Amino acid sequence: MGSSAVQMACVAFGVIGLIGVIVCCALPLWKVSAFIGNNIVTAQSQEGLWMECVKQSTGQQQCKVYDSLLQLGSDLQTARAMTIISCMLSGLSLLILFCGADFTTCVQNEEAKPKISLAAAVGLLLAGLLVIIPVSWSAHNTVRDFHNQLVHDSQKRELGACIYIGWAAGVLMLLAGGLLCCFSRSRSSSSGGTATYYSNSASAPNKNYV
Repeated sequence: MGSSAVQMACVAFGVIGLIGVIVCCALPLWKVSAFIGNNIVTAQSQEGLWMECVKQSTGQQQCKVYDSLLQLGSDLQTARAMTIISCMLSGLSLLILFCGADFTTCVQNEEAKPKISLAAAVGLLLAGLLVIIPVSWSAHNTVRDFHNQLVHDSQKRELGACIYIGWAAGVLMLLAGGLLCCFSRSRSSSSGGTATYYSNSASAPNKNYV
Protein backbone atom coordinates (compact mmCIF):
# COMPACT_ATOMS: atom_id res chain seq x y z
CA MET A 1 0.00 0.00 0.00
CA GLY A 2 3.01 2.27 0.38
CA SER A 3 1.66 4.14 3.41
CA SER A 4 4.37 3.32 5.93
CA ALA A 5 5.96 6.76 5.58
CA VAL A 6 2.59 8.47 6.00
CA GLN A 7 1.83 6.40 9.09
CA MET A 8 5.20 7.24 10.60
CA ALA A 9 4.52 10.93 9.98
CA CYS A 10 1.08 10.57 11.59
CA VAL A 11 2.66 8.92 14.63
CA ALA A 12 5.09 11.84 14.91
CA PHE A 13 2.27 14.38 14.58
CA GLY A 14 0.22 12.51 17.15
CA VAL A 15 3.06 12.31 19.67
CA ILE A 16 3.79 16.04 19.32
CA GLY A 17 0.09 16.77 19.68
CA LEU A 18 -0.17 14.58 22.77
CA ILE A 19 2.77 16.37 24.37
CA GLY A 20 1.13 19.69 23.54
CA VAL A 21 -2.15 18.65 25.17
CA ILE A 22 -0.33 17.49 28.31
CA VAL A 23 1.54 20.79 28.52
CA CYS A 24 -1.67 22.69 27.88
CA CYS A 25 -3.43 20.76 30.64
CA ALA A 26 -0.64 21.07 33.22
CA LEU A 27 0.69 24.62 32.89
CA PRO A 28 -1.24 27.56 34.41
CA LEU A 29 -0.92 29.73 31.31
CA TRP A 30 -4.45 29.88 29.96
CA LYS A 31 -4.99 33.47 31.08
CA VAL A 32 -2.37 36.03 32.03
CA SER A 33 -2.57 39.58 33.34
CA ALA A 34 -3.24 42.35 30.84
CA PHE A 35 -1.15 45.52 30.84
CA ILE A 36 -3.49 48.33 29.81
CA GLY A 37 -2.49 51.96 29.50
CA ASN A 38 -0.68 53.33 32.52
CA ASN A 39 -1.70 50.39 34.69
CA ILE A 40 1.40 49.31 36.61
CA VAL A 41 1.15 45.66 37.60
CA THR A 42 3.61 44.61 40.30
CA ALA A 43 2.37 41.02 40.29
CA GLN A 44 1.51 39.10 37.15
CA SER A 45 -1.39 36.70 37.47
CA GLN A 46 -1.41 33.37 35.61
CA GLU A 47 -4.48 31.15 35.53
CA GLY A 48 -4.72 27.54 34.43
CA LEU A 49 -7.01 24.56 34.71
CA TRP A 50 -5.81 23.44 38.12
CA MET A 51 -4.18 26.41 39.84
CA GLU A 52 -3.58 30.13 39.81
CA CYS A 53 -0.10 31.57 40.11
CA VAL A 54 1.11 35.05 41.03
CA LYS A 55 4.54 36.11 39.85
CA GLN A 56 6.05 39.06 41.67
CA SER A 57 8.27 41.66 40.05
CA THR A 58 11.15 40.28 42.10
CA GLY A 59 10.88 36.95 40.28
CA GLN A 60 9.21 34.98 43.07
CA GLN A 61 6.20 32.92 42.07
CA GLN A 62 3.47 31.52 44.28
CA CYS A 63 0.84 29.07 43.07
CA LYS A 64 -2.41 28.02 44.72
CA VAL A 65 -4.60 25.12 43.70
CA TYR A 66 -8.28 25.91 43.27
CA ASP A 67 -10.18 25.16 46.47
CA SER A 68 -13.32 23.64 45.00
CA LEU A 69 -14.35 22.43 41.57
CA LEU A 70 -17.90 23.69 42.07
CA GLN A 71 -16.65 27.26 42.47
CA LEU A 72 -15.12 27.27 39.01
CA GLY A 73 -16.86 28.49 35.88
CA SER A 74 -18.53 26.19 33.41
CA ASP A 75 -15.86 26.85 30.79
CA LEU A 76 -13.09 25.82 33.18
CA GLN A 77 -14.89 22.68 34.31
CA THR A 78 -15.56 21.67 30.72
CA ALA A 79 -11.97 22.42 29.73
CA ARG A 80 -10.69 20.13 32.48
CA ALA A 81 -12.82 17.21 31.38
CA MET A 82 -12.24 17.64 27.65
CA THR A 83 -8.47 18.02 27.89
CA ILE A 84 -8.15 14.95 30.11
CA ILE A 85 -10.29 12.92 27.71
CA SER A 86 -8.22 14.24 24.82
CA CYS A 87 -5.00 13.08 26.49
CA MET A 88 -6.37 9.60 27.15
CA LEU A 89 -7.95 9.24 23.72
CA SER A 90 -4.89 10.46 21.83
CA GLY A 91 -2.60 8.15 23.81
CA LEU A 92 -4.86 5.17 23.17
CA SER A 93 -5.15 6.05 19.48
CA LEU A 94 -1.38 6.27 19.10
CA LEU A 95 -1.00 2.88 20.74
CA ILE A 96 -3.59 1.38 18.39
CA LEU A 97 -1.93 3.02 15.40
CA PHE A 98 1.49 1.74 16.39
CA CYS A 99 0.16 -1.81 16.72
CA GLY A 100 -1.67 -1.75 13.40
CA ALA A 101 0.83 0.20 11.33
CA ASP A 102 2.53 -1.27 8.29
CA PHE A 103 6.01 -0.73 9.74
CA THR A 104 5.29 -2.96 12.75
CA THR A 105 4.61 -6.67 13.06
CA CYS A 106 2.29 -6.58 16.09
CA VAL A 107 -0.65 -7.56 13.89
CA GLN A 108 0.02 -10.30 11.35
CA ASN A 109 -3.32 -10.06 9.54
CA GLU A 110 -2.75 -7.69 6.63
CA GLU A 111 -6.49 -7.25 6.03
CA ALA A 112 -7.06 -6.03 9.61
CA LYS A 113 -4.31 -3.39 9.59
CA PRO A 114 -6.26 -0.79 7.56
CA LYS A 115 -9.24 -1.15 9.89
CA ILE A 116 -7.01 -0.66 12.93
CA SER A 117 -5.43 2.42 11.36
CA LEU A 118 -8.88 3.80 10.56
CA ALA A 119 -9.95 3.33 14.19
CA ALA A 120 -6.83 5.19 15.32
CA ALA A 121 -7.60 7.96 12.82
CA VAL A 122 -11.09 8.46 14.26
CA GLY A 123 -9.62 8.59 17.76
CA LEU A 124 -7.07 11.24 16.76
CA LEU A 125 -9.74 13.33 15.07
CA LEU A 126 -11.90 13.24 18.20
CA ALA A 127 -8.89 14.03 20.41
CA GLY A 128 -8.05 17.05 18.25
CA LEU A 129 -11.59 18.38 18.50
CA LEU A 130 -11.67 17.80 22.26
CA VAL A 131 -8.67 20.08 22.77
CA ILE A 132 -9.57 22.73 20.19
CA ILE A 133 -13.08 23.29 21.61
CA PRO A 134 -12.07 24.23 25.21
CA VAL A 135 -9.14 26.47 24.22
CA SER A 136 -11.34 28.26 21.68
CA TRP A 137 -14.08 28.68 24.30
CA SER A 138 -11.59 30.06 26.82
CA ALA A 139 -10.10 32.40 24.21
CA HIS A 140 -13.57 33.69 23.33
CA ASN A 141 -14.39 34.43 26.96
CA THR A 142 -11.04 36.13 27.52
CA VAL A 143 -11.42 38.40 24.48
CA ARG A 144 -15.04 39.18 25.39
CA ASP A 145 -14.10 40.20 28.94
CA PHE A 146 -11.15 42.22 27.65
CA HIS A 147 -13.43 44.42 25.54
CA ASN A 148 -16.14 44.61 28.19
CA GLN A 149 -16.31 48.09 29.65
CA LEU A 150 -17.89 46.81 32.85
CA VAL A 151 -14.81 44.74 33.71
CA HIS A 152 -12.12 46.64 35.60
CA ASP A 153 -8.71 46.88 33.96
CA SER A 154 -7.07 44.95 36.79
CA GLN A 155 -9.46 42.05 36.18
CA LYS A 156 -8.91 41.82 32.44
CA ARG A 157 -6.80 39.00 31.10
CA GLU A 158 -4.95 38.16 27.91
CA LEU A 159 -4.50 34.89 26.05
CA GLY A 160 -1.82 32.71 27.59
CA ALA A 161 0.64 30.42 25.88
CA CYS A 162 -1.47 27.31 26.56
CA ILE A 163 -4.19 28.62 24.25
CA TYR A 164 -1.80 28.66 21.29
CA ILE A 165 -0.24 25.36 22.30
CA GLY A 166 -3.71 23.79 22.45
CA TRP A 167 -4.59 25.09 19.00
CA ALA A 168 -1.35 23.75 17.54
CA ALA A 169 -1.78 20.36 19.23
CA GLY A 170 -5.36 20.07 17.99
CA VAL A 171 -4.38 20.92 14.42
CA LEU A 172 -1.61 18.31 14.46
CA MET A 173 -4.00 15.64 15.67
CA LEU A 174 -6.58 16.58 13.06
CA LEU A 175 -3.89 16.45 10.40
CA ALA A 176 -2.72 13.02 11.55
CA GLY A 177 -6.27 11.69 11.67
CA GLY A 178 -7.11 13.10 8.25
CA LEU A 179 -4.03 11.57 6.65
CA LEU A 180 -4.78 8.20 8.19
CA CYS A 181 -8.36 8.32 6.91
CA CYS A 182 -7.08 8.95 3.39
CA PHE A 183 -4.47 6.18 3.43
CA SER A 184 -6.23 3.57 5.56
CA ARG A 185 -7.94 1.64 2.78
CA SER A 186 -8.23 -2.09 2.55
CA ARG A 187 -5.95 -3.80 0.13
CA SER A 188 -8.76 -5.79 -1.44
CA SER A 189 -10.79 -2.69 -2.29
CA SER A 190 -7.83 -0.65 -3.49
CA SER A 191 -6.63 -3.32 -5.84
CA GLY A 192 -9.79 -2.99 -7.91
CA GLY A 193 -10.58 -6.69 -8.02
CA THR A 194 -8.61 -9.74 -8.96
CA ALA A 195 -8.20 -10.77 -12.55
CA THR A 196 -7.80 -14.44 -13.45
CA TYR A 197 -6.01 -15.49 -16.58
CA TYR A 198 -6.14 -18.89 -18.20
CA SER A 199 -3.78 -20.39 -20.65
CA ASN A 200 -4.98 -21.17 -24.14
CA SER A 201 -4.41 -24.85 -23.68
CA ALA A 202 -6.58 -24.97 -20.59
CA SER A 203 -9.43 -22.80 -21.90
CA ALA A 204 -9.63 -24.23 -25.41
CA PRO A 205 -12.18 -27.03 -25.88
CA ASN A 206 -10.95 -30.50 -26.57
CA LYS A 207 -11.20 -31.55 -30.20
CA ASN A 208 -11.06 -35.06 -31.60
CA TYR A 209 -9.10 -35.33 -34.76
CA VAL A 210 -9.67 -38.25 -37.13
